[in-house]
Amino acid sequence: MAADPDVRVLPSADVDTTARIGSGSTIWHLAQVREEAVVGVECVVGRGAYVGPGVRLGRGCKLQNYALVYEPAELADGVFVGPGAVLTNDEYPRAVHPDGRSRTAQDWRAVGVVIEQGASIGARAVCVAPVRIGAWATVAAGAVVTRDVPAYGLVVGVPARQVGWVGPEGVPLRREHGQVWRCPVSGARFREHEHGMAPDVDG
Repeated sequence: MAADPDVRVLPSADVDTTARIGSGSTIWHLAQVREEAVVGVECVVGRGAYVGPGVRLGRGCKLQNYALVYEPAELADGVFVGPGAVLTNDEYPRAVHPDGRSRTAQDWRAVGVVIEQGASIGARAVCVAPVRIGAWATVAAGAVVTRDVPAYGLVVGVPARQVGWVGPEGVPLRREHGQVWRCPVSGARFREHEHGMAPDVDG
């Protein structure tokens, strides 16, 4: 990693020399950023967080303390990953073969979690790869996500199920009429459709 005066890496952090850390980012105590990982500008990687080899974080992402982001995860701009949350990468985890031989990296194919712009993953939530979390969606604390979450979706529970919609402000949307929903904070309108939710361009 080339020295950048606008990057703050705490002394106890472990950042591989091939990782790229964007300007204005902070890597806190005991965090580990592995080889070829990319951390975008103005990101925060919290204490004890883990960023796997080749993982990509967009601009302004926040990984809270002890979040574990395993390769080949991809996080778009503005993604929040809460304390102790885990993004997995192995569909069929085993330490050994049936005959007792240890499994190696060549014995499995890593699959990733993709998180789109502005989405939030709550504390101690688990996203079981391969899944995609849509833009501005929210995964509640402690949820276990085993299937894709639509943009603006709000999911809770084990396994996670959708219970509503949220806007970019992070608060639940309220139904205004028919398929039209409104954000109680910004006043922005959204329209529910067959495949999910989108800003209401007619509103």
